[in-house]
Amino acid sequence: MDIRIRPKPASALETTALVQQTTLWARVKRLLGWSAMAFDLDASGKPVGDMLVVVRDVGGGSSVAYVPYGPEGLPDDGGRGEYLAALSGELRAHLPPECIMTRWDLPWESPYALDEDRYDDDGHWLGAPETRVREARMNFGVRGGSLRKAPSDILPPDTLIVDLRREPDEILASMRPKTRYNIGLAARRGVAVRLGGADDLSLWRALYEDTARRNRMSPQPDDYFSAVLRAARSSGGADPKAGDESITMLVAEKDGKPLAAMFMSVSADRAAYLYGASSSEDRNLMAPYALQWAAMNRARAAGCASYDLFGVAPRPDPDHPMYGLYVFKSGFGGSMLHRQGAWDYAYDGAGYASYVAYEAAGPGFIA
Repeated sequence: MDIRIRPKPASALETTALVQQTTLWARVKRLLGWSAMAFDLDASGKPVGDMLVVVRDVGGGSSVAYVPYGPEGLPDDGGRGEYLAALSGELRAHLPPECIMTRWDLPWESPYALDEDRYDDDGHWLGAPETRVREARMNFGVRGGSLRKAPSDILPPDTLIVDLRREPDEILASMRPKTRYNIGLAARRGVAVRLGGADDLSLWRALYEDTARRNRMSPQPDDYFSAVLRAARSSGGADPKAGDESITMLVAEKDGKPLAAMFMSVSADRAAYLYGASSSEDRNLMAPYALQWAAMNRARAAGCASYDLFGVAPRPDPDHPMYGLYVFKSGFGGSMLHRQGAWDYAYDGAGYASYVAYEAAGPGFIA
């Protein structure tokens, strides 16, 4: 497969609905100590978009490259692995000599999501098959079978997309009755949503740590969210508008008491719920429902066509760690999207094996 890449400034990345492939996201990663590079892509002599690649030192004289939700352009189904392997080979010359791998966090819809036999009688996706089957399919035509499914997905592969190209009453009508009721209940009980900012980071941190403890999850480091807001401020302010790139914080509160908060991105014509947190207190006020509804209305007013709820279990499976998010988010009536998840291409076999073992024993891949 004839693939060529050409370096360009990260400031010249094309507009896309995937905020993780934007100039704004390059600024976020640089503030967090990553290096960021951008490339135009050609396939068989024709332009096929561009991509953001970020690189991080992982200690021991090694580094890793990461492509968050990229590349966006999708070849035909039969050539996905060949395309990815060819891209990995072309990218190698532009990476540090000590780089042990590229991790591709693919935005492409899973080919198994298009297989009618992988749905149950209720229309719920059964998920992708076991790893060895997925790797065999991805590596079809790839010399050496060099692509490996990453030990875990970094960005959520399964999500719900809400269509905002409707009137608010129509959007509400597509929700589950309990979700509509809880949105109304929050309003009746006096929950209000306002725009947050850098002065609210301590408020956010308290809610976020409360949520992390409650859900037994590993929180992002302290500087992560301040970097997100700093990068967003340098992109032009807190008022989102379709076609621009922005990240805003929204806070739900009652009588000045913070109950929930979230970060919402806008990129091209899509808004996304990036991060959320809520208090363990006053759960009966239903603040997270008010927050999501306010975010959708804010996104719609900004001209967005869709709202990405950003991460759920792939099906209503009570044993899945994201089942609670599935129950909450599916109430808002979005359409499911199942992506392919994260895939690795190793340049240094021994270094890659050591890094994967380190991931398994440590906090995992910090994206």
